[in-house]
Amino acid sequence: MVSSTPTLLRHHRPFLAFWLARVCTASAFQMLTVAIGWHLYQLTSSVLDLGLAGLVEFTPRVLFMLHTGHVADRYDRRRIAALCQALQGLVALTLVVCSLSDSVSRNLIFLMAFCLGAARAFEMPTTQALLPNIVPAGLFPRAVAASASAMQMATIVAPAAGGFLYAFGSTWVYGPSVVLYVLAMGLVSTLPAREAASTVGKATLQSLLAGIHFIRSRPDILGAISLDLFAVLLGGATALLPVFARDILLTGPWGLGMLRSAPAVGALVTSFWLARFPIERKVGRTMFAGVAVFGVATIAFGLSTSFWFSLLVLAVLGASDMISMVIRGAFVQLETPDEMRGRVSAVNGLFIGASNQLGEFESGFTAHWFGTVTAVVLGGVGTLVVCGAWIKLFPSLAQRDRMHR
Repeated sequence: MVSSTPTLLRHHRPFLAFWLARVCTASAFQMLTVAIGWHLYQLTSSVLDLGLAGLVEFTPRVLFMLHTGHVADRYDRRRIAALCQALQGLVALTLVVCSLSDSVSRNLIFLMAFCLGAARAFEMPTTQALLPNIVPAGLFPRAVAASASAMQMATIVAPAAGGFLYAFGSTWVYGPSVVLYVLAMGLVSTLPAREAASTVGKATLQSLLAGIHFIRSRPDILGAISLDLFAVLLGGATALLPVFARDILLTGPWGLGMLRSAPAVGALVTSFWLARFPIERKVGRTMFAGVAVFGVATIAFGLSTSFWFSLLVLAVLGASDMISMVIRGAFVQLETPDEMRGRVSAVNGLFIGASNQLGEFESGFTAHWFGTVTAVVLGGVGTLVVCGAWIKLFPSLAQRDRMHR
């Protein structure tokens, strides 16, 4: 019988600590994102500043891409993760102090956004590379799904909690965020150390580029990572949800909130299912099927004029994305040697970040030229075209039977 998520947590205490740390950091970040965005808009009343804040936060991921993976492979990953969480907690604490003294400014928020982005740029590949060190390979696919559930739970609950607490004042959001980051630091510090010391030497151009070279030398990994990049780049419709909520589905802010939560609800339910019943065979076909359903759901959402049907297809969209994400995340980590996982995760993280950021730009650009509905439908069609093309370009990935060969 397949072990369930509770069994995974019960028999692997390090993973329980890892999972709880993910819940804490993801919740704190979601709350900070809501508070910072609202605080900035209160100060400047500029939509452009909201976009610039997101760009500033994303910039460190590009600037430090090669170094983040090298650091994750060379040094103690527990300490790196704890330091990253400490920096994010310091950002929240700075905002607490400045809010109490009424000295929060536009430039301070941009500076804090950059620091937050820098910490997350190092934290993401470190935590991804840390997970295979604390979970046996046989349970790893289930661990990836259970870990993803922590992110989805935070995505559903934390933004609403942050918005509710902000009604009492910004410090009511920044303060709890500090506490959550401190809890995460304590949990990460209890994780076991790596069994063997890293063999990565000092940073050189060759070692920094090793992650890129490794991905290029593994067609399955390259295919999976690039498939996610282009599928999300073309199929992402979240940036246009406010337009659908107000002008097409004729709902208010409450409707927009439900539309934003729907993909996370579908993803959360699917992550629990995959943790209970992991995909062990025909993983290539299943991953491509998930991407194809993602494209079809995007088209259905673009054509929908029913609020409740839109919620349903968005939930399906989130569920299908979770299937492909869990498969991709599991086999990429299992196929990558431990001494390379940090650098490969750094490249993967850049692809994910780029697809999300550029996907929002692509959606806005095509909506400006062709109209909102047409833009979303074209994005879904583009996802299906990419899916078919990648099956031809990466046949070994499409025919892949198991996570780890």
